[in-house]
Amino acid sequence: MRFSYDVIVVGAGHAGCEAAAASANLGADTLLITLDMNKIAQMSCNPAVGGIAKGQIVREIDALGGMMGIITDRTAIQFRMLNRSKGPAMWSPRAQSDRMRFSELWRRTLENIDNLSMWQDDVVELVISDGKIKGVRTALGVTFDAKKVVLTAGTFLNGLMHIGRVKLKGGRVSEPASTGLTEQLRELGFTTDRMKTGTPVRIDGKSVHWELTSPQSGDNDFHKFSYLPDVRRELKQRDCYITYTNSTTHDILRRGLPDSPLYNGQIQSIGPRYCPSIETKIVTFADKNEHQLFLEPEGEDTCEFYLNGFSSSLPIDIQIEALQSVPALADVQIYRPGYAIEYDFFDPTQLRHTLETKLLSGLYFAGQINGTTGYEEAAGQGLIAGINAALSAMGKEPFTLSRDEAYIGVLIDDLVTKGVDEPYRMFTSRAEYRILLRQDDADMRLTPKGYAIGLVTEERYALMKSKQAQRDSLIEYIRNFQVKAALINDALEKMGCAPLRQGCKLYDLILRPQLSIKALAPHIEALERHIEKIEPERRDEIIECAEILIKYQGYIDREQLIADKIRRLEDIRLKDKLDYTTISSISTEARQKLIKIQPETIAQASRIPGISPSDINILLILLGR
Repeated sequence: MRFSYDVIVVGAGHAGCEAAAASANLGADTLLITLDMNKIAQMSCNPAVGGIAKGQIVREIDALGGMMGIITDRTAIQFRMLNRSKGPAMWSPRAQSDRMRFSELWRRTLENIDNLSMWQDDVVELVISDGKIKGVRTALGVTFDAKKVVLTAGTFLNGLMHIGRVKLKGGRVSEPASTGLTEQLRELGFTTDRMKTGTPVRIDGKSVHWELTSPQSGDNDFHKFSYLPDVRRELKQRDCYITYTNSTTHDILRRGLPDSPLYNGQIQSIGPRYCPSIETKIVTFADKNEHQLFLEPEGEDTCEFYLNGFSSSLPIDIQIEALQSVPALADVQIYRPGYAIEYDFFDPTQLRHTLETKLLSGLYFAGQINGTTGYEEAAGQGLIAGINAALSAMGKEPFTLSRDEAYIGVLIDDLVTKGVDEPYRMFTSRAEYRILLRQDDADMRLTPKGYAIGLVTEERYALMKSKQAQRDSLIEYIRNFQVKAALINDALEKMGCAPLRQGCKLYDLILRPQLSIKALAPHIEALERHIEKIEPERRDEIIECAEILIKYQGYIDREQLIADKIRRLEDIRLKDKLDYTTISSISTEARQKLIKIQPETIAQASRIPGISPSDINILLILLGR
């Protein structure tokens, strides 16, 4: 048994798993410590990965060499590409996963990574010397030395669960809370606060009247999370089901509000605005007579269903009575009620973009400890924290992503620059360059970066380069191929398009919104022959990538131009160049914010709430710009 490592990761949730895998795969001797090795990568809330903007994060994780996309695909029981009615910048992949197999596959993956060890225990203290992290101490009395520590404690730091007026200490149902770390870090000067989240009731599918629900099937096409062609869905695919609450349901829920921890003062912490409890919905949207509920299967064969849309901390009897007022759930049996949980988090403005803390060298935070919510946001942070902990331990340069490079870059910049006043959830609207950050091209954006630091394998990098070459070859062929009007007009009229008056380039034809490469190929023999040269396993994917670039190139170029202009401000360094306490020509608020955040660049300073354009101009003048 070894007691000294390069990197120790505390917590094996979605952030911890990605951090540990990345650190070990980069060559750092890594130890992952978790309270329960049977609960690795546990899906504490819904058994799903991805969604609006979240799916883009998972594809970015995969493109960088992370594991979430691969494990989700291999354990998926339903996959859907959301927002297909909108432009490709809004397309977002989402999958239902088999909860048990997801956790099982993560554990099997971690156990087989070189340089990675695991230990089941509770970390109760950080070992610190001369302002630097030196290791951790556990509840079993073991001290592990480390150059770097990544803390990914999730909802476990002083976790407290609420069901009506019942309060239970714990980080997750039937699992103990973790104590000691918050108190130690607070004494060191860290700012901490409390947040709240919740999870719905779990239902026995045998008790549901399925004929009174509407099935929602998944997609059956080439889309998935991982860019690796040999990764695919292996399990039986299942439907989700939709039903609705009604006015009777809402009356029952209102009757329980005096005993709701959210409304009787029992819970004082900050809750998620974008994932409200059912009791919050009936108060906030009092005019609504119904709310949509999704019954989501927890696994390939299980009868357990997650009731998405019914997050609640109301008393158990109120939850059951309200559920039974829904016709499809009139005879419902539940496995366990919904509950709310309060937990400690740390102000993320105390972090650098590497996710290392400013106050304590060698300590990194990732996941809900930074005030975020969601598996995907946690995993993205875990990946970056694990990468940087390993690189730093090995004496290498840090790795960060900018806002125009990845949703992960947007996420981390928002956290460290703006902080949080509620659990942070990613949306496409948070990214000012979302046309550049599409889910279809995350590999083109990020796989070269992952390869440069050693996380992406030679095989994956070669696959990306091959895909890029085939995509570009198809675009070039389409750009140069001349279409004759006489040979295509009949087909165009059948597809409801205006005929050509004269020949044109195939490229110009595909710019028409109604037309696509696949629709035109059967009518243009030369195009069909060219498509057949593309490798079959990735043919649909490559065609889609090429078509998006053709149809949206103008928008992409324009957004890239704006991003390049802003990037110039990213090159103007601020760190340690100015003493903000002596600058009287900027506002007091700006001075206070700059002292607190200590922005690395002018661009980051411009994104701090309360910093005005005139404040930025003064900083530029002081820098000689």
